[in-house]
Amino acid sequence: MTRIASHRGGTLDYGDSTPFGFRATAALPLEEVEFDLHPSRDGAIMVHHDATLDRTTDGSGALAHLTEADIRAASINYGVDQHPISLKELCAIYQHSTVSFRCEFKPDQNGAPYPNFVPKVIEELSRNAMLERTGFSSFLIANLDEIKRHTSRPCLWLVSPAVQKQLGISTVVEVAKRHGIPEIGLNIDHANEALMQQVTDAGLGFGCWAAHTQTQITKALSMQVKVFTTDRPNLAIALRNTFIQEAAS
Repeated sequence: MTRIASHRGGTLDYGDSTPFGFRATAALPLEEVEFDLHPSRDGAIMVHHDATLDRTTDGSGALAHLTEADIRAASINYGVDQHPISLKELCAIYQHSTVSFRCEFKPDQNGAPYPNFVPKVIEELSRNAMLERTGFSSFLIANLDEIKRHTSRPCLWLVSPAVQKQLGISTVVEVAKRHGIPEIGLNIDHANEALMQQVTDAGLGFGCWAAHTQTQITKALSMQVKVFTTDRPNLAIALRNTFIQEAAS
């Protein structure tokens, strides 16, 4: 069965990386919650999509240049009294949930990996008994190499449309295998069954991201990709249930 990952805790259903959305996702009949991490200036590990607060909150500035208190003081857009939380708090929300973690390592505001950040995240997940329920992802090969140096947990390469176009899928597969990356994810609008077949024939897992509309979600389900991320987890669950019912009839 194709797995569903609630992107940033279900952005279009609950707001972007909100505590409310993460709590709601923890109770949904899906498999994964996707989230992004950044370090604060004083060493906290914060759950937030962008490297800065500017786009999705009423705050501003790069998270790596702000204190944990500064980041927590920001109000998330379209959320009622919702503020960024730490990885430790996210772990607490999912301790008794059946939903697994899909942890993405983002670059800093200049597009570079955060130095020495990956092992700190892995240590925090282990300390909070969530590492064995976590898979990792990144658009950056350097982050994936670092992940593999510190844990044997699954990881996947998120391939941007620009990289897919520049390299071609054969080279993407070659790079993934050279770096020991077992799975790739393509943007749903740049994926098709032929590409999926080429990837799976090479022994790699194949998933998609940015499946937010009914058309995009239906495409992912019809292709039977391994997993897809969506900003609309409730719609994805309903559509998957329909697919299952139709297949059983």
